[in-house]
Amino acid sequence: MNEISRPNNLDAFWMPFSANRSFKASPRLLARAEGMFYYTNDNREVLDGTAGLWCVNAGHGRREIVEAIQKQAAVLDFAPTFQMGHPIAFQAAARLAEILPAGLDRVFFTNSGSESADTALKIALAYHRARGEGQRVRLIGRERGYHGVGFGGMSVGGIGPNRKQFGATLPYVDHLPHTHAPEHNAFSKGEPAWGAHLADVLESLVALHGADTVAAVMVEPVAGSTGVLVPPAGYLKRLREICTKHGILLIFDEVITGFGRMGTNFGAERLGVVPDLMTMAKGLTNAAVPMGAVAASEAIYSAIVDGSPAGIELFHGYTYSGHPLASAAAIASMDLQRAEDLPGRARAMEPYWEDAVHSLRGLPNVVDIRNAGLIAGIELQPRAGKPTDRTVRVFQRCFDAGLLIRTTGDIVALSPPLIIETPHVDRIVKTLGDAIRAEAA
Repeated sequence: MNEISRPNNLDAFWMPFSANRSFKASPRLLARAEGMFYYTNDNREVLDGTAGLWCVNAGHGRREIVEAIQKQAAVLDFAPTFQMGHPIAFQAAARLAEILPAGLDRVFFTNSGSESADTALKIALAYHRARGEGQRVRLIGRERGYHGVGFGGMSVGGIGPNRKQFGATLPYVDHLPHTHAPEHNAFSKGEPAWGAHLADVLESLVALHGADTVAAVMVEPVAGSTGVLVPPAGYLKRLREICTKHGILLIFDEVITGFGRMGTNFGAERLGVVPDLMTMAKGLTNAAVPMGAVAASEAIYSAIVDGSPAGIELFHGYTYSGHPLASAAAIASMDLQRAEDLPGRARAMEPYWEDAVHSLRGLPNVVDIRNAGLIAGIELQPRAGKPTDRTVRVFQRCFDAGLLIRTTGDIVALSPPLIIETPHVDRIVKTLGDAIRAEAA
């Protein structure tokens, strides 16, 4: 047998966002999945408390999606979308436009959330240039924001470790302060009451740089990867008002909050704010095939497309934009979301979920709990001089006990598939609670 083909050879794969040395010394391998569960290579059941990576919203191994991919692969495995087309990409875009917030009805396909972030930023810059305002080049993100790992999203994002290895980032970028304020909002349920005024810092940045230099503001409706930071009540509406006042485009990164996670199709609906551009990925295909998308308003599309000379209007795209298999997976996933009313299921489960995760309050070292939709963050007191050590150990204890959680810094993040039922919730909370107690020292 060839050395590389041996299943126990872990050397070749340089794992993303992973401690490669420690993982390969003691690997955790998932071999298959079905419904709410993963199964390890030794057939041990692991309850999925994170929907994979915030993405398997309809649960694992859904027959409808599998069959759609198989059927499409047999008919058309690949076709380019540069100066060519194939029907299913147009069908997927039209199907997506049906469920997008009103006014966002133009869809540009990508292959990931990172690509979606960079695409949205480029569209924003192209829009202002098409309108004769090419001096609008400044992009504003938010501290503790995550918008993928492309240079655009990394620059506008605000998570330090994601940037410090790579030196220079994009110029003309600034950041709003984050909204995490446990001294005011610890153990909030849903949108915290304090902090809407933090949006007014945007006015200060506009005054500093000049409104005519600012192209776009990009934020997550709920910041997920940084540890579940729920926006204060009224915060996003205030950002919308300021952006509209100054002609700045507002971009929502809905890679995590889209496709039912917030109890609505998108977080924009739940929070009552419609952006000018919206990025998506993850739940778009239930993670069965990589795919992302950017939704734009008609005004943005028209300014770029109708305002350009004959020929290519936007010099941007990817080989796999609108890939046939991804398009088939997206259509099947959206049809499944509608048929089973997954947003409605999430909304119905939310009160039980909220009470269950907040029952962990009072456990040793639990300093904050926050939730929105079917998302929760449980923040733990770090060990002195050993940041992240406690959560890493809690993660391992949970995995050993048959539960997959996610950790980011000293925060446990939960985002289960939207098909979750009350016994699953009970098991998640009990297993996590036991692990937290075991790491009390």
